[in-house]
Amino acid sequence: MEQSTTKIYTPPKHIVSAATIVLNDQNEILLIKGPLRGWEMPGGQVEEGESLKEAAIRETKEETGIDVEIIKFCGIFQNVKRSVCNTLFLAKPIGGQCTTSTESLEVGFFPIEKALNMVEFGNFRQRIECCLEESNHPFYIDF
Repeated sequence: MEQSTTKIYTPPKHIVSAATIVLNDQNEILLIKGPLRGWEMPGGQVEEGESLKEAAIRETKEETGIDVEIIKFCGIFQNVKRSVCNTLFLAKPIGGQCTTSTESLEVGFFPIEKALNMVEFGNFRQRIECCLEESNHPFYIDF
């Protein structure tokens, strides 16, 4: 009797994501307005076989239309209860143009103070602030 080789999907126990804080030459931050969390930095889950940097670059392009170059690894925010590690990078735009996607209702560059006031979900504002304070890099914050 032949055994089935079909695998049953098991969701991952841990989620790793990568996000970018993209600063342009005018010192403005790139933000997306998502359908669930409002204004935030671009980012998302790292796919199998993909580096953290590659994921940050891909997610930024998918969500905003902007091509970026990673400048620096900033740090990690870990949601212990939900088993999520979010890695954060500073980046600069090197091409593309702001374009919405299925994950972004609006996309744009905003002055830092205005951007920080726009970001209201969870600790996302704190994540941006930590990335902008380079003297604290690399950081690890668990919650």
